[in-house]
Amino acid sequence: MKLQEMIELSVFDVEAGKEIGKVYDFILSSDWKIQALELEGKGLFSHTAKVVAWGDIIAYGEDAVMVRNQQAVRKLEADNIQYTYSQGKNKLKDLPVLTKEGVRLGVISDVYFDQEMGNTIISLEISDGFVTDLMEGRKWLPCTSEMAIGENAVMVPSMSEERLRNATHSVNG
Repeated sequence: MKLQEMIELSVFDVEAGKEIGKVYDFILSSDWKIQALELEGKGLFSHTAKVVAWGDIIAYGEDAVMVRNQQAVRKLEADNIQYTYSQGKNKLKDLPVLTKEGVRLGVISDVYFDQEMGNTIISLEISDGFVTDLMEGRKWLPCTSEMAIGENAVMVPSMSEERLRNATHSVNG
């Protein structure tokens, strides 16, 4: 499943059957794990975010994310957020992917995780520009422990260019 597919999904409290918000973003760690989802509603000058820890999610699908009750929603200081998927200053989306030899593979357009593997990010969807995406499709790069999220780029091992594969859900289908 892609993280982008979960943005704007409704989050429901199962005990009350009440919608408690919508997915705004994801909080990620440097070891390629999804730590939490962030809910909409962070104020313009707010220094906290409303989050649901990944462990508090009891189910998720293509239509909604389910949590046991509203106590799953917590406030997190923005300074304590290491990385996010699509918003904020340390976001992965649109970050360049570079090999250690200085070869630019493209930019991150999405992140894949396997529902059966829990919160582990398994691969990155890489875009090499609109025209290339249309003509050749986007590529995906399997995540490895040698990949590192930097301040201005994701650094990947030397052989990563050879490991790029066509994405199954790319722009050109």
